[in-house]
Amino acid sequence: MPVDASYTTSDLSRKSGDIIAEALRRPVTITQRNKPRLVILNIEDYEKLLKRSDTRSVGTIETMPDDLLSEFESAVEVYTREDEPSRS
Repeated sequence: MPVDASYTTSDLSRKSGDIIAEALRRPVTITQRNKPRLVILNIEDYEKLLKRSDTRSVGTIETMPDDLLSEFESAVEVYTREDEPSRS
């Protein structure tokens, strides 16, 4: 992805059309007092970010979905077998 374009908050009112056009091509950083404050990006890039977002959650074995519990139990079983000393 190309380097972000950068505009100031003052530019938002004066150059909104240019900023939108630029944001359709690549992310645009909006600065305020020389510090990055916002990023404007097109919907496709936004949706890609949402899909890549962290989907981890916290729970207990009691609240774990059955398919995930089964996968967890299988992984523990494999780990336990690999960790046992060989009986040769």
